[in-house]
Amino acid sequence: MAKIGINIATGSLQQPEMIVGIDLGTTNSLVAMIHPETKLPIALKEFDGSSIVPSVVHFDAFGNVEVGAVAKPYLETDPVNTIFSAKRLMGKSYNDIQTHQDFFAYKIIDDNKDSLVKVQVGNQFYSPIELSSHILTALKNRVEHILKTPVNKALITVPAYINDTQRQATRDAGKLAGLDVLRIINEPTAASLAYGLGLDPSEEKTIAVYDLGGGTFDISILRISGGVFEVLSTNGDTYLGGDDLDRAIIEYWMGLMKIDSLDDTKSLKQQLRLAAEEAKIALSNASHFETNFAGEKLSITKEIFENLIASIVDKTMDCCAKAMKDAGLKLADINTVLMVGGSTRVPLVKNTVSKYFNQAVNDSVNPDEVVALGAAVQADILSGNNQNMLLLDITPLSLGIETMGGLMDVLLPRNS
Repeated sequence: MAKIGINIATGSLQQPEMIVGIDLGTTNSLVAMIHPETKLPIALKEFDGSSIVPSVVHFDAFGNVEVGAVAKPYLETDPVNTIFSAKRLMGKSYNDIQTHQDFFAYKIIDDNKDSLVKVQVGNQFYSPIELSSHILTALKNRVEHILKTPVNKALITVPAYINDTQRQATRDAGKLAGLDVLRIINEPTAASLAYGLGLDPSEEKTIAVYDLGGGTFDISILRISGGVFEVLSTNGDTYLGGDDLDRAIIEYWMGLMKIDSLDDTKSLKQQLRLAAEEAKIALSNASHFETNFAGEKLSITKEIFENLIASIVDKTMDCCAKAMKDAGLKLADINTVLMVGGSTRVPLVKNTVSKYFNQAVNDSVNPDEVVALGAAVQADILSGNNQNMLLLDITPLSLGIETMGGLMDVLLPRNS
């Protein structure tokens, strides 16, 4: 006989509590869940058909907060009060980001260069945790609106290569948004789950997950065997991504226009950034891009763009080589290469990765949704619905205790 839970206070039937998977991204964020009938992961879409919420937060003159697509136009019209790429600031001090400060159109406080950064909006000061919590609150509201049911439990993904401060910051942001964060899961692990790898208990594979997002780059080597996911090694750069591809185009155009800085005209600065992003996207399918900016015609060819970003792509390949060395593997040992993150749509990226691993890459799952879909699969495992799988992850950075003289005694070496 089936047991049914009844809430004594209200007399209503109790459903098993929904756990959703959240991809809190630098550029875009989204939520996924397991469809109750098909049992497959789906990204939740609003009536406009979009599953993606831009990770943009705008504060108006009265302190009201807008998040996502509605906040995006303010990047141009009110850049000082519109925050983008907040994930890049998580767990960072001003010292960590001062060389990139010019990229942000909003004000980052620099009075104490060693403490964690804060962003100034009007007379208010916000930590990246608070900014991220606004994005998570918007995602929570969106899910509850779509599902018509309260959602309080979530699993949030993070880049595999970030440190403990940044992981804790992500948890805190979830808590501020009213979410019980059951687990923080590494993005590459989530991606492999979304591709259905490891779902067959007899499957044995060694895979590489190449994840180039808006702000961070990760490469992870995983061994999947009998439903167990073991991360053999991970490498990356927490400050390298699509934003940097945009920046390469911005600098090229500023050189053509003989402009040294646009710091005094924040709205023009943002217009140029958005035009560069448009150019990058267009050049994935076209050989030439042209636009008008401040009364000037700006153009760029695919060939010039690829020359500009070659050094950035090479940097990611250096990380791949280090990860392979740490895993103690040869290129022939890799069965599959999964592509994750919107920036992997750039043909040069795809071709370079394919050439390095000597095989065609697997990009069959939407690179924007893949991480959230995998988080939904892991949420399903956590809720007890899927009991065939176990996830073993690694610590990407060494953990230890501080000893005399400010040295660290390593207790858990990295990749253990």
